[in-house]
Amino acid sequence: MTSPRVTTERSVTVAGRRHSAEPDWWRRAVIYQVYLRSFADGNGDGIGDLEGLRSRLPYLADLGVDALWITPWYPSPMADGGYDVADYRDVDSLFGTLDDVARLLAEAHERHLRLLVDIVPNHTSAAHPWFRAALEAPPGSTERARYLFRDGCGPDGSEPPNNWVSAFGGPAWTRVTESNGHPGQWYLHLFAPEQPDLDWSNPEVRADFELTLRFWFDLGIDGFRIDVAMSLIKDPALPDLDRPDPVLDGPSRWADGHPYYDRDAVHEVWRSWRRIADTYDPPRTFVGEVALTSPNRLAAYVRQDELHTVFNFDFLKSPWEASAIREAVDATRSALDPVGSPSTWVLSNHDEPRHTTRFGFPDTGWRHPLLPDQGEPDLVLGTRRARAAALLLLALPGGAYIYQGEELGLWQVRDLPDDLLQDPTFRRSGHVIRGRDGCRVPMPWEGERPPFGFGPEGSQPWLPQPADWRAYTVAAESETRASMLELYREALRLRRSEAPLRSERFDWCDSPGGTLVFERGEGFTCAVNLSSRPLALPADRVTILRSDDTAGAGLAPDTAEWFRLPTP
Repeated sequence: MTSPRVTTERSVTVAGRRHSAEPDWWRRAVIYQVYLRSFADGNGDGIGDLEGLRSRLPYLADLGVDALWITPWYPSPMADGGYDVADYRDVDSLFGTLDDVARLLAEAHERHLRLLVDIVPNHTSAAHPWFRAALEAPPGSTERARYLFRDGCGPDGSEPPNNWVSAFGGPAWTRVTESNGHPGQWYLHLFAPEQPDLDWSNPEVRADFELTLRFWFDLGIDGFRIDVAMSLIKDPALPDLDRPDPVLDGPSRWADGHPYYDRDAVHEVWRSWRRIADTYDPPRTFVGEVALTSPNRLAAYVRQDELHTVFNFDFLKSPWEASAIREAVDATRSALDPVGSPSTWVLSNHDEPRHTTRFGFPDTGWRHPLLPDQGEPDLVLGTRRARAAALLLLALPGGAYIYQGEELGLWQVRDLPDDLLQDPTFRRSGHVIRGRDGCRVPMPWEGERPPFGFGPEGSQPWLPQPADWRAYTVAAESETRASMLELYREALRLRRSEAPLRSERFDWCDSPGGTLVFERGEGFTCAVNLSSRPLALPADRVTILRSDDTAGAGLAPDTAEWFRLPTP
């Protein structure tokens, strides 16, 4: 990684804070994910930016979230939406400047909003100065030692070093042309060829990332979301996979350790990062993207000297079935409680199909975003279930994540024109697999036609918004008491004001099959009906909030309610 530029060496005022008395804020925080390219466009170029985000801070504060997680804003060729980083200590001109970051931080902190930004340590951009230097250097050089360059197999080295495949499709290796014009070594990229993997056994890589952490912490960033946190360390032998499929051949298939998922040595990286975070007042925070199937292996990442929290993919991927959701909740809590880490709950993000759409399919199980959809979802049913899921999400103990637009009930846009798709999966699959663009369509804020306030009138967002979103803008939903937005606002208000929802207490209650009922402390109950029959509830209860606008003794299918029982 490059050293800080002149623009980063000047004196930078650290944004003021009002949270030093809450060092453990992350234990029950609601964090709102901002996909920066698609949140708000401040200059009319069709791409969301820091100025646009800053202008919408009042909305986020009013919504009632505690913090923002912002996708990468670093300089990047945008081969993978900014997750191909060319400079870890600057801001891409598409999004703004370091001064814009400082202003954003100051105003966010004034509104009691903390800011976490993505950091991408597994790989850099192919445009990063380190990788450009590696291409110009010979095999065995210190420049190539920062990455995973290897000789090919076969008598002329024309075969990749092993059979690993990219998560975006195609081989995980690309061969380079050496300075003499001849085919040469291969380099590893678990994602796109424009994203070469770093070699984390190299002390120079580790030291430079520690400089990056300190740079942003000194500026005032409250923490980082760590991309692909389980895959930094690779088996130096680079063995073949039994079944080279990044979806099916996950870590649970390897009894003796996967060659690049969840290797034990990765924990020393996180311990070293935690030591740095803890030197700040207040301590900075990490959340890891750790996609593992074993809750017990997941728990290792949130031991007291490692990351603070990790995403809960079991919950995100659960079908709309009571038994599956209960199993995910129990498995997560039983694994994380012994290490003192709170659970986190999430329904959608920028890599996953929006759950409003997923819950509308006959099969509500998780659909890998790299696989093509089949059939048409029932969005009325999906929305009804998404409303109930929101109350479930926000009633569970621990932290919660909201992906921008889910509070509006936005759905996966499945008919984007082929020539506008930018996810590298679309290209690497031969234009067969449409990828993740459908959950990244820009936010609708106001008005009757696109760009719906995303940018100035007449500007054209980088992905087109459905005309039907006119009824799903922030302005439109703010005027409708029964809207999804008003449901989220009220649920978040109650989450802050209701003492039981601020506690750690959680107890399942007996309930019929296909339902979930639990208490969060004395008198406060959440009931979710995932069955096809009404669920009878106590006649003397006091309803606090319902996911539908009906009243009565029973809870209809695919709805949820928070209620309080009278004290004896």
